[in-house]
Order: sequence, then structure tokens, then C-alpha cells
Amino acid sequence: MTRHLSALFAAVLLCTSAAAAPTVVLQAGLGDGQSAWRPVLPALQQLGPVFAYDRPGYGSAASVDGARDPCTIARELHALLQQQQVAPPYLLVGHSIGGLYQYVYARLYPQEVAGMVLLDPTHPEHWASMQQQVPALAAVVRSMNAISLNSATRREFRDQAVCLDQLDQRQPLAMPVRLLVSGISETGATPAFRTMLDQLRKDWLRLSGAPQLQVVAKSGHYLQKDAPEVVVQTVEALRATLQP
Repeated sequence: MTRHLSALFAAVLLCTSAAAAPTVVLQAGLGDGQSAWRPVLPALQQLGPVFAYDRPGYGSAASVDGARDPCTIARELHALLQQQQVAPPYLLVGHSIGGLYQYVYARLYPQEVAGMVLLDPTHPEHWASMQQQVPALAAVVRSMNAISLNSATRREFRDQAVCLDQLDQRQPLAMPVRLLVSGISETGATPAFRTMLDQLRKDWLRLSGAPQLQVVAKSGHYLQKDAPEVVVQTVEALRATLQP
């Protein structure tokens, strides 16, 4: 773990302010580093302290060997926050598979998480459901990933569900959660895929305990780029409820 952290140090972005905790901790999606948050970073920094980083193999962070499953990545983030002396509580924000990683973090360290905002999060059963319900599309995705992704992202994709059966997911999360999803379907999405995605999105309400599913009608998958004002407003509103 120490070598992992040394590889991450140069890839940390910590924006501080005079505002009180919680610190907003950002986790990007598959293939994305902290630069994916540029459309919302200035506004988020006005709200309070913000922490973002590149996972191993992203941006300027060196790649590392070993497992790249959600539990490993959540534990890496936990250790990195400690090493960087970023004290809890945290307001976790995650996009796509980064949303899955933040969800796992909240399961592993619930006492450190004040709240969470999930942006089009990858469901724990996304890949399994895709292989079962839309196998033709799953085959295309598998082939594209084998060709286009680097080693770090290929391993994250491969390991995305490896550790999830170790988590107790019978009860929703105890902290407040906001769930935002895109209203514009991805290119190539078939009716069967959209049906599967709708089912998994609704199941996020059960897993997270979020009060509702907020569909951002004019946004594609990258909500922080297509609708940055909605993302910032959601974080700001949730953060306001967490102030003592």
C-alpha cells in the first residue's frame, strides 16, 4: 500500500478554503482522472475544501500491480486521505464506476461519510446483468475494452464486481444520498439495454437509500460536463443539510 500511495502523491488535487468540513471527495469514472471534474471544480471550491486525485495508471499517477477491484480502490483512497491529512467527515461524489467506488467506500467506512452524490453510478450488478440480458452488446463492449483501454482501466473493468459479495448490502446506506442520472441515452443503447439500465437505476434507490432518482433530462453520461450547474447545486444543497 505504501508504494501505491507514493505513486499517487503527485496526482493529488487538494483545494482548501476557510469553509468548514465536510470535504468534498471526488472519484472519476473508468478511464478518467481528476481532469474530468474541471467543469465543476471552481464552483465546488467556493463551497468548501475539495479533494480529487488520479487513481494508479491515470494521469500522472504510476500504474501498480495487483487487484483493482472496488474494495481495493476504496481502501487506497482511505489510506491516501489519511496520508494527506484530510480529516473526515467526507461528502463523497462519484461518477460512473467512480460512483460504485464511493458507494463501496461508504459501506467500508460509514462513520467517515457525511453524505454522498452519485452521478450515473455503475450498479454493482451492471456487468453481470449486461452479459445476461444484452449479451450481444456485452460482447461488443468486451472487445472494445480489450482494444482501447490501458492496463489500469482494463483491470478495473475486469475486477469491477470481484469483492462486492463481501459487503453487507441488505440495508440502505445510513447517510444521506443524492442520485442523479442522465436523460440522454448513450450512442448504441438498445431498447433491451435501456430496460436493463432503468431496472438497475431503480435498484440504486434500495442500495443507497436516496429519496428519489433525479433524471437530468438534457445531460448525457458526463453530468459534470453536460449539466455542471445541476451537479454543483446538488452538492451545495446536500452540504447545507450537513452543517452543524
